[in-house]
Amino acid sequence: MSDDIRPSLGLRPVINVSGTMTSLGASIVVPEAIDAMAKILPQFVEINDLQRKASAVIARLTGGEAGFVTASCSAGITLAVAGAITGNNLLAIEKLPDVAPEKNEVLVQMGHVVSYGAPVDQSIRLGGGKVVLVGQATSTHRFHMEQAITDKTAAAVYVVSHHVVDYGLLNLKEFVEIAHAKGVPVIVDAASEYDLRIFLEQGADIVLYSGHKFLGGPTSGIVAGAKELVRHAFLQNMGVGRGMKVGKESIFGVMAALEAWETRDHEAVRERETGYLQLWKRTLEGRPGVTALIEPDPTNNPLDRMRVIISPQEAHITAWDMAAALRNGSPPIIVRDHEVEHHYFYLDPCNLHPGQETVVASRLAEEFDKARASNDIIATPIEDLSRHRFDGLLRWPD
Repeated sequence: MSDDIRPSLGLRPVINVSGTMTSLGASIVVPEAIDAMAKILPQFVEINDLQRKASAVIARLTGGEAGFVTASCSAGITLAVAGAITGNNLLAIEKLPDVAPEKNEVLVQMGHVVSYGAPVDQSIRLGGGKVVLVGQATSTHRFHMEQAITDKTAAAVYVVSHHVVDYGLLNLKEFVEIAHAKGVPVIVDAASEYDLRIFLEQGADIVLYSGHKFLGGPTSGIVAGAKELVRHAFLQNMGVGRGMKVGKESIFGVMAALEAWETRDHEAVRERETGYLQLWKRTLEGRPGVTALIEPDPTNNPLDRMRVIISPQEAHITAWDMAAALRNGSPPIIVRDHEVEHHYFYLDPCNLHPGQETVVASRLAEEFDKARASNDIIATPIEDLSRHRFDGLLRWPD
């Protein structure tokens, strides 16, 4: 990769094998979006008219009736919830979130209340919603949801994510069926999903996507779905949505990213990523205490990742210490370590520049060789992960 600006800014040249993580910059922005943003930045436009143009593109790709661009998928949750609560009542829009209409309850399965960097339920509360948890963390039955719906229920939120509990909960079709039987609209958080049509096809009323993850657009969120509900969400830009606004470059950049998505050779992308995974598998094969498994994405996105399982007794290092060694080495390799206490992490191939896959393979071999040569097992207390997780953030800025 040429013209790397990071060294001149004093930033580490990290290599991302964690995935489409906001904390790492989400994704590599596609050239079409970069070009579109550069073209519109010097020009003045009427933002609402540009959003109308974006609505047509969003509708075409998602199958929804309308759509708009906002600051993030998280912002989209807040705006969609607020829209379901206020409708087109402009005074109610101005008074959110402290003064909400009485019909402001929002259902969400307990197993879907996860953090994507902030809690899902906080995004609902910001929009004036009163969160009503349905079921238990690992168990939601029809009767839980049916009896949670009252005359105060404004909406129901369904989260599609690798973070949620993936068993024992209501699937989307059943969730929609129960909600619609009592006239409750369904909002789907599908931030990091490939399929732009399936959730509306399964009955969702509004679906929220990230514009800056798999689409490779600028930092943004996409709201798509039924025209009236989308309009009510868009009106929140006069209220709580004001701080979630996007500029002309983000709107036009998302439009370009969506159109590039239509023509992208997805099979070629998958073939390239599979080659990376096979290289890493060959690199790790035969190493004591290391098992490399290629696994499909848990939410059915068309991609695989590599799970690297580590036995500290044989590899002479824990999974969390290996993740730290890769992160702290040169160049820094950032792995997907959400479940590292279970003695594994993942390698995600979707955000690599050409040639970086071999750098990753080299660093893996280097760190595992170094650990294996150690007389002692490298094993810091797992509790240190929790104890020091937010140290850097709490010190910001130094």
